[in-house]
Amino acid sequence: MKKTLVLIITLILCLGASAEDGHQLWLRYQQTHAQVNAPQGGEILNTACRELRNYWLGQAINLQLVSQNIVAPEGYAFDGKTLKASTESGLLYGAYALLREQTVRGTAKGIILKSTPKSKYRILNHWDNLDGSIERGYAGKSIFWNSPIKGEAYDTRLKEYARANASVGINGTVLDNVNASPKMLTHTYLDSVAHIANILRPYGLRVYLSVNFGTPKALGATNTADPLNKRVINWWNKKAKEIYKLIPDFGGFCVKANSEGQPGPFDYGRTHAQGANMLADALKPYGGLVFWRSFVYGSKHKGEDRVKQAVSEFADLDGTFRENVILQSKNGPLDFQPREPYAPIFDQMHHTTQAVELQITQEYLGHDKHLVYLAPMWQEFFSFVSVNRLKGVVGVANIGDHINWCGHPFAQSNWYAFGRLAWDASLNSKTIGEEWLIQTYTDKYQFVAPVLDMMLSSREACVDYMEPLGLHHIMAFDHHYGPEPDGFIASYPIEWCPVYYHKADAHGLGFERSSKGTNATAQYPEPYRSLYDNLATCPPEYLLWFHHVAWNYRMPSGRTMWQELNAHYNKGVKTVQNYENLWQQMKPYIDEARWQHTANLLHLQEQNAELWRNTCLKYFATFSKMPIE
Repeated sequence: MKKTLVLIITLILCLGASAEDGHQLWLRYQQTHAQVNAPQGGEILNTACRELRNYWLGQAINLQLVSQNIVAPEGYAFDGKTLKASTESGLLYGAYALLREQTVRGTAKGIILKSTPKSKYRILNHWDNLDGSIERGYAGKSIFWNSPIKGEAYDTRLKEYARANASVGINGTVLDNVNASPKMLTHTYLDSVAHIANILRPYGLRVYLSVNFGTPKALGATNTADPLNKRVINWWNKKAKEIYKLIPDFGGFCVKANSEGQPGPFDYGRTHAQGANMLADALKPYGGLVFWRSFVYGSKHKGEDRVKQAVSEFADLDGTFRENVILQSKNGPLDFQPREPYAPIFDQMHHTTQAVELQITQEYLGHDKHLVYLAPMWQEFFSFVSVNRLKGVVGVANIGDHINWCGHPFAQSNWYAFGRLAWDASLNSKTIGEEWLIQTYTDKYQFVAPVLDMMLSSREACVDYMEPLGLHHIMAFDHHYGPEPDGFIASYPIEWCPVYYHKADAHGLGFERSSKGTNATAQYPEPYRSLYDNLATCPPEYLLWFHHVAWNYRMPSGRTMWQELNAHYNKGVKTVQNYENLWQQMKPYIDEARWQHTANLLHLQEQNAELWRNTCLKYFATFSKMPIE
C-alpha cells in the first residue's frame, strides 16, 4: 500500500512538473547536434552558432560574414548550405529565421531565405517602475526591477527574454517607464542597467532608458532643468559619459516631456526641439539616440481637441531637430483605442526622423482577459503610413514575470507579431498568426485553421462589442477596463471623461471633428481630408470619430445609425460566443493546462462583451429614445 501511494504521488509530481505553462513561448525547438562551420567572432555570432548546433535539423551549415554590398546590415541570405550576413546580428536573425522556417514547414529541406529589416530600430518600451510594478502591465511584476537579489534565476529569465526578442528581430529595449523616475540615472540603478545590458548583448539587444527631463534638478545637482542652462547641459554631458563608460553600446534616451504633468522644456519657455537637442548633443559623441515622444496631452493647448495637439505642437518645429532625434508618435492621434484613424503627425513632419509607437499591452482592449490579436490593427496603420517613412517601430510591451510572460496565452501572439511586423510591415497577419500557432501549439490543420480564423477576426469583434462606428475612450476611468459611457467627474479635466468623447444628446452621437466642428480633418492630406470631412463619404468605421450623427441617419447598409450601432454590439457578442463554442472543439488538439486557461478567459470575455453591449446600448437609448434591438 505504501509503495502504491509513493508511486501515485511520484506520478502526480512528474505530471505537474511537465505540465504545459506557456513559458517556452514559440521557441519549442527539437534538440539536435548539428554541424555548424563559422568564422571566429564575438558573442552574438557565438549565440547564432549555439542555436543552430542545438536545433538545426538539416545538413551541415556554414555561417559567413560578407560585404554589405551583398547583404544589407542585419539582413541575411541562405542558399541551402550557407547563411550569409554582413553583421553578426544578421547571422543571428538568419539563424532564428531558419529555425522558424523548419518548424513551420516541419522540415529543414529546401529552405531558401533572404530578408532585410525594413525598420532600423525595432524596440520594446517597458513601462516598468523601479518598485517592480508595471504601468498598464497585466502579467505580473517587472522582470528587470522586481528582484531584490540578482542571481542565477534572474539572469536566466533575462536570457530567455533576450532570446525571444532576437528570434523575431527585435533589437532594442527600454527598461523603464516613460513616466520615469529621476533615480534611474543614479549610480545604483546604472550599475543594474549595465548588468542587464551584459546579459542582453549576446542576443543583439541594445538597452535604452526612459529619462525624466527634470532629473538634474530633482537630484539636487542644479536648481533648474532649463535645456539652455550651461550647468544643466554640463550635467547631461557628464551623465552621458558615465553611462557609456558602463555600457559602451547604450542605445539612448526615451523622453516623455510636458505631458500629463511630466517636466519638460515648456517649464522654462523652451521648445520641444530645444529640449530634445540638448539631450541629443550629450549623446551624439557616443552614437546615442533620443526618442522624443509626441504624446503631449494636457500640456500647452488647453481646451483644444485632444487629437489635434501633437500636430499643433510639433508641425512648426519640423526640420529643427538634431539628426539623432527620432520623434516617436502613437499610431493614432488619441490613445491606443481599439480603432483610431492614423495619426496625421506622420504626414506633417517631412524633415524630422519619425518612429511609430504601438501598444502591445492591451490597455484599452480587455487587458490580459480578452483574446485580441493585434496584427490586423497594426497592418491597418501601415496601410496608411508606409514603413519606408519611419526609422523605427516601437511597442509598449505586455511582458511581466508571469510564468507564461503575457498573462493570456494568446497575448504572446502580439509580442510575436510586433517583432515580425517591425522587421517587415508587409508581412500578412494571417501568415504571422499561422507561424505563431504552429510554433506555439501544434501544426495540426484541424487546430490551426479554425483558431487562426478566430484570431484574425478578434480585433474587429473587440471593436464591435466595445466601441463600434468610431466611438472611442468610453472605458472606465483610470484602469480602462470595462464600459463607462456615463463617466463624468466634475473635478476631473473634461478630456478625462468618457462623456466628452461620445457627446450623446437627443439629436445624435459622435464627436464633430469635421470643418463644422474642431476641424481635425484639416490635419490630414487629401484624399483623406475630404473623405473624412464629408458625412456622406466618411468610412463607417470612423463615422462617430469625425461626426456627430443623427440617430436616424441612414447608413450604407440601409439601417439607421441607431440600428447599425445595435447590430455591431450584437455581432461582437455573438462572435465571442462562437469563440467559446469553437474552443470547446479544440480540446483534443492541445494540452489541458493551456486549453483550460484559455477556456476560462473566453468565458469571461463573453460576459464582458455582454456587459459592454448592455451597458452602452441602455445608456445611449436614454438619448435616442429608440428601442434596443
